[in-house]
Amino acid sequence: MTPAGVLYVVPTPIGNLEDITLRALNILKSCDLVLAEDTRHTGQLLKHFDIGKPMLSYHKFNEAARQEQILERLSQGGHLALVTDAGTPGISDPGQRIIAETIHQGFRVEPLPGACAFTTALSGCGLPTDEVHFLGFLDRKSARRRRKLESCLDIPGTLVLYESPHRIEKLLEELKDLMPDRDVVLARELTKKFEQWVRGRAEALWERRQSIKIKGEFVVMIGPEIS
Repeated sequence: MTPAGVLYVVPTPIGNLEDITLRALNILKSCDLVLAEDTRHTGQLLKHFDIGKPMLSYHKFNEAARQEQILERLSQGGHLALVTDAGTPGISDPGQRIIAETIHQGFRVEPLPGACAFTTALSGCGLPTDEVHFLGFLDRKSARRRRKLESCLDIPGTLVLYESPHRIEKLLEELKDLMPDRDVVLARELTKKFEQWVRGRAEALWERRQSIKIKGEFVVMIGPEIS
């Protein structure tokens, strides 16, 4: 009989450490190994909650190399906790590949509910949420980004995407050009001391871009076309 190896998908706070769940703490305390996007970052989190567990780095640059090692631990009955630097693994963060392969190999994947920038921002944006389309991070290349946005013009519902501070101004310019009259909400540094929300039509936000602090990753929400 195959040992009951389990991969726990454990969300961690996106800013405020009080947002970690009791269940997440219990899993981190009881697991055999923590798979961490950045062991230094996760090490600080574990130290804060007085948790001493071995860690193994697992990120987008070593996913393929780590896969066999992780599956071997699962085959031995290991209980492994997958975390990223912040938020929910696999949601525009490392984890999707090993989660899929764990399922494929017949091991149990147990996801925990918890912190996620996408859902946190969406719940407070004030835009329609009955139909939502999540785009993750857009391509860094301008032509591909623009084509992606153009392909979304006829999609009903609210669009949600992540953007880095280095490209937020370029994104605002693209939104101003492609969908100037749509309502846009920017959420930055969610749950942290300097949390910021910026709301307005795409064209107006472009004109106000100098007032938007360019620091920390953004969640960008774009309302549906107004008929």
